[in-house]
Amino acid sequence: MTRITLLGAGRSASSLIQYLLRHAPTENWFLTVADANPAHLVPVLAAHSEYARAVPFALEDEALLQELVSGADIVLSMLPALLHGPVARMCVQLGRHLATASYVSEEIRGLDAAARAAGCTLLMECGLDPGLDHMSAMAVIEEIRERGGRITSFKSYCGGLMAPDSEGDNPWKYKFTWNPRNVVLAGQSTAKYLENGHPRYIPYQHLFARTESISVPGYGDFDGYANRDSLSYRAPYGLDDIPTILRGTLRRAGYCAAWHALVRLGLTDDTVHLGNAADLTWRELLESYLPVLVPRAATETALAAHCADYLGLSMAGPEMERLQWLGLFGEQPVGLANGTPAQLLERLLTQKWQLQPADHDMIVMQHLFEFELAGVRYGRTSSLVVLGDDATHTAMAKTVGLPLGMAVRRLARGEVAARGVLIPTGADLYQPILAELAADYGIRFEEHETAR
Repeated sequence: MTRITLLGAGRSASSLIQYLLRHAPTENWFLTVADANPAHLVPVLAAHSEYARAVPFALEDEALLQELVSGADIVLSMLPALLHGPVARMCVQLGRHLATASYVSEEIRGLDAAARAAGCTLLMECGLDPGLDHMSAMAVIEEIRERGGRITSFKSYCGGLMAPDSEGDNPWKYKFTWNPRNVVLAGQSTAKYLENGHPRYIPYQHLFARTESISVPGYGDFDGYANRDSLSYRAPYGLDDIPTILRGTLRRAGYCAAWHALVRLGLTDDTVHLGNAADLTWRELLESYLPVLVPRAATETALAAHCADYLGLSMAGPEMERLQWLGLFGEQPVGLANGTPAQLLERLLTQKWQLQPADHDMIVMQHLFEFELAGVRYGRTSSLVVLGDDATHTAMAKTVGLPLGMAVRRLARGEVAARGVLIPTGADLYQPILAELAADYGIRFEEHETAR
């Protein structure tokens, strides 16, 4: 029997747990799900007691972590990315495999040699982005290479959004389907990418003003903004000499211009605590960030007009519509004492962008390739759209959890020979995972290629 321990059973783990339970009897697995609050898992696991259990877990309890890791053959971590380090160190110390959906941190990269020596695999970046993006991109890259083509440009965008039927009257057309803090702090280091052989840099204060329009057939237009470091993906993809490479995030058209306004106002700053009282109103907070207006703005509309004038926006424009919809100029208390602007904004957005039980989310991913073959230039577009079932079984949970579960299935079967730190850019992982996603879950990319 293969013993699998999952650490963390939050919002993105629902599809992963379903997948593991589905295959546990036939694959001869015993699943332990360890979570800070395991009570919600009892009804989920009730019919699977022969091969699954839920236990309480706290990462600061090192003895408990050691017990859970030593009692497993494979450890999955769905904990926040910053908490993977102690888990990875324990796995290497005890010679256990680890799989996660998170980026390879420098801390974990530094465990590569020790993991190889211990005979264990630290399988990282096996979720959606990173994860499914690697797998789907490598499938196309290898196909083009096998045909004799030379790739000259690769752009990859991904976003967790709302399905059209759940956007409602929300002008941002966005709600939280994953960690709100990561959304609020997105892009706060300089974005780096290559364009026509030249390094390009976008500092945070300009990031959301320099976007690319992306169109997905049947789903409309999106804003694409550059991620932090696209250059680091040249080597893993075997694209060291490519002239253009960019990885980015998708939002609905118009989102980025309004978010740029929040950045310019200073409301995404997480470096300074304001010393404010919890009953400070959003109106008062906004006033404190704007130049003094004499006479003082007497109404919400007057304050909004002052803000629009300061930002150089039309009062009747879509950016101001989005800011007003959030209630930034109203009398609602910020509700958190001595917060950073980013913390106060996160609290407000968590209320305004809360996923409702009947909502459906949507994952959109698109790869844009340009390549040369036999003297002819081609463009290749690879697009994926996945819709969620409800607020629990979301598209985000599917596309994060299913690839991870499938990777663990291969690891448990002994089909992953590599040891040390690994990401799923090898055909031994991405080919069977992409095939299973398409055959069993209808998750497949639509490909379009044209000569130019």
